[in-house]
Amino acid sequence: MSPVELEIDPGRDRDGFAETCGPLHLRTGDLVALVGPTGSGKSRLLADIEWLSQGDSPSGRRVRIRRADGSETSDDPLHRVAQLSQGMQFTLDLDVGAFLELHAKARGIDDPVQAVAMVVDAACTLCGEPFSVRTHLSALSGGQSRALMVADTAILARAPVVLVDEVENAGVDRRKAMELLVSREKIVLMATHDPLLALLARWRLVFARGGIQAVRERSEAEEFLLSELEILDREQSRIRERLRRGESAVDGDDEMDLRGSPRPEIR
Repeated sequence: MSPVELEIDPGRDRDGFAETCGPLHLRTGDLVALVGPTGSGKSRLLADIEWLSQGDSPSGRRVRIRRADGSETSDDPLHRVAQLSQGMQFTLDLDVGAFLELHAKARGIDDPVQAVAMVVDAACTLCGEPFSVRTHLSALSGGQSRALMVADTAILARAPVVLVDEVENAGVDRRKAMELLVSREKIVLMATHDPLLALLARWRLVFARGGIQAVRERSEAEEFLLSELEILDREQSRIRERLRRGESAVDGDDEMDLRGSPRPEIR
């Protein structure tokens, strides 16, 4: 995929005041976090980018995707922007392999079998819950479904721009998911309330009152904080896995045998 640039001309907030940040120029490999309270305008920007708004949305922003030579892309918009939303649910009566093979063939990929294998392997790495090409789509858990769509978007989709909405509660390894998308020559913008995800991005767009109020670059102090948060996140993941396996959350902690004991009263 050839490098592209995403250009976003400033618009206005809900009060009609002009955004002073911009124009924004994002390039292939950029990871950008959208932060701000619920209702502050993050989803509006994602929608503006998804539909390549030309001053015709409530924000008045103009969005363009240009090739490396400066020319605007003329492909179908669905090939230029992909979106990963919080809710992922399959209704197709297919197994994973058949679904991915259809997508690979639709994209004209030379070796669909190898591509399918790559997607499944990447998805299993992201969610930590192995599944195979023979697993039916309806049998996938929420985390497996989300991991499958992240891997599918990264490896099979042609879209050079990926919009991510609230990945923190999706049951996938957040850092690995973002690294996979960026490594496949994508521009990734993610709306998030998660401090770890927000600091993974070099740039943060800060929203309030329906508009972009500031653009912040990750500082050296935040780099150190990110490393601390990653240590805590790994420990939390380790504890979560122990609890999922029915083990004690604390290493070496003796488990209480409740057989023959009164059932604990839960109020």
